[in-house]
Amino acid sequence: MGKKQKEGRKKTSPEEKIHIKTTRRTRKLKLSSGAFIAPSFIGVMLFFIIPFMVVIYYSVLDGPISANFVFFDNYKNIVANSAFRRAVSNTFSFSVVAVPLAVVLSLMLAIMLESKIPFRSQFRTFFLSPMMVPVASIVLIWQVLFHYNGTVNEILGAFGGSKIDWLKSDYALVVIVILFLWKNLGYNMILFMAALASIPKDILEVARMESAKPLQTFFYIKIRYLSSTLLFVTIMSLINSFKIFREVYLLTDDYPYDSIYTLQHFMNNKFKQLDYPFLSSAAILMSLVMIVIIGILFIAENRFGRDIEG
Repeated sequence: MGKKQKEGRKKTSPEEKIHIKTTRRTRKLKLSSGAFIAPSFIGVMLFFIIPFMVVIYYSVLDGPISANFVFFDNYKNIVANSAFRRAVSNTFSFSVVAVPLAVVLSLMLAIMLESKIPFRSQFRTFFLSPMMVPVASIVLIWQVLFHYNGTVNEILGAFGGSKIDWLKSDYALVVIVILFLWKNLGYNMILFMAALASIPKDILEVARMESAKPLQTFFYIKIRYLSSTLLFVTIMSLINSFKIFREVYLLTDDYPYDSIYTLQHFMNNKFKQLDYPFLSSAAILMSLVMIVIIGILFIAENRFGRDIEG
């Protein structure tokens, strides 16, 4: 038996041995990679995927206790709900105004700070300081500024203007847009400054030698290299526009002025009423809209990115 075993071992070619070792190494690598990924995968499943499936399940029930399937009736009812439609309209109006302003203004600030202007570091610190301010302090600042007896009305009164109840008037949306920009311009500006610094200098030098105007250099070179950063900043600004609910809620409570009653207010009120079917249906519809918008942005970025690669 010993001789037969030795003969069998001798028949194994060097190529087969290498293949066996490679297979074992690959198997060990897969097992170790799976072990490292497992905690993150389990966390995503427990805190994201499973809760989202539960939300989908609740959205097709008439209630969590009776648990009778009504399928798409909740979606039909919520679309016909006047409060939901007003919340959608207000959220859309706010995002359409605030997100492009946050992207364009932060890009302009980054271009301005890229040039050698005086007090450059002070400007950068000024725009980054809101990132370090807690939400409670932000609310306090805005109450001091835009209260009926606040600083802004005092300044208006000094110039002969009449007082305005800013957060209970048609100017409420303007106040919230200013708050959003004040919070987010600094972060977006830093991202754009990093992207501008990574643009190849030789390409800019060639454009300068070819007598290209600054606007031509910006639109034909810089904006194309900034496409991925533009996508990221737009998505982050869009997400942050939905997070503005925290400040608005602390400033105005559950039922603010009509123009700043957002989807988050609607869902928060439904949560307090334990109306899980309506809450879940609203969350699913909002998620679908976000997926469509982000998908369109990715398609646009891929088009510009392909031009850069070419």
